[in-house]
Amino acid sequence: MASGEGKPNPSAAAAGGGVAKGRKRKYLPHGKPVRKGAYPLRPGVQGFFITCDGGRERQATREALSLLDSFYEDLVDGKGSDEKPKSIPDKPLNKKITFEDTDSSDDEDEKHSEEVADDANNTGKGETTPSEQLQEVVDTPVVPSKDNEERVENADESKVKKQRVEDPPISEQTEPKEIAERPTESTDKAKGSNDKPIDELIDEDLKELGDRKKRLFATLDSGCNGCIFIQMHKRDGDPGPVEIVQNMMSSAASTRKHMSRFILRVLPTEVTCYASEEEITKAIIPLVEKYFPKESSSIYKFAVLYEARSNTGIDRMKIINTVAKSVPQPHKVDLNNPDRTIIVQIAKTICMIGVVERYKELSKFNLRQLTSPPQK
Repeated sequence: MASGEGKPNPSAAAAGGGVAKGRKRKYLPHGKPVRKGAYPLRPGVQGFFITCDGGRERQATREALSLLDSFYEDLVDGKGSDEKPKSIPDKPLNKKITFEDTDSSDDEDEKHSEEVADDANNTGKGETTPSEQLQEVVDTPVVPSKDNEERVENADESKVKKQRVEDPPISEQTEPKEIAERPTESTDKAKGSNDKPIDELIDEDLKELGDRKKRLFATLDSGCNGCIFIQMHKRDGDPGPVEIVQNMMSSAASTRKHMSRFILRVLPTEVTCYASEEEITKAIIPLVEKYFPKESSSIYKFAVLYEARSNTGIDRMKIINTVAKSVPQPHKVDLNNPDRTIIVQIAKTICMIGVVERYKELSKFNLRQLTSPPQK
């Protein structure tokens, strides 16, 4: 009787309304990995600061990646579009080329062509062609005799002769220099025994594509609603963010072609730093040396555009004065008609700086306004 006191009474649980049966116990998903978003925006990166419709950040990111990729490829392909590859001739060369390693001579080739011509003339008289002879030999049962062996050999030789006569037009389209260089290339590849196998090269390419740091464009979390940031891993010799955005805006203004649904403004970012006067003064030095050199024959008029989001602790005029004072004296400030505009964008604690041209003329780099039909 004592052992039964600690056991639960099922009849009592049923009398209580059956609460224990219908309710499932929930557990916290300790074993599941935590879902992480994009990496936050940080100093030391360059890319594109893009504004979009609120709540459409994901769709705008997809559109931005496709747009940037297409305009980047246009700039890269446009560099060498005028140059033609030297190895491909404009017209096929109608020349007869002889190979050094072939056993046949010119006389034999002429005989082969004459024999083929005679065979073509004789076919009209009721004689069979070499291909028909070969088919007859194949259809006939094989008998171990010398006559059959000779017939098969003659048919094979005639087929080879016909192929040799028909093959030269393919070789006539190649240049003699390339043919002379082919044996050397094969010997060089044979000598280079240190080359990696194809499997290892494919694995390296896949790793390079999968590595986030080696991607050309990557998304970073701006931390502000209606704003996205696309980081660009610039390579040596490739166009930078300013060249890509300038090309995008100029093409949009000239073609008036609709490019996106959710993107508003695309601003290039060449330098990022923390939003403080000291950090901005240090970070803007390379941009000033690049776009506003001291010893230059031309004097540029410039203006400073300042916008801050999710940051109310920084004085606007202090940042503008800090940027304006960093430009050397020959260049002047002109807010109405500047040659170059210094764009300063602050998102939380990060400051993004870029220098562009024709900012007001290109509708402040607003794609929606550039691609919208002109108002009458």
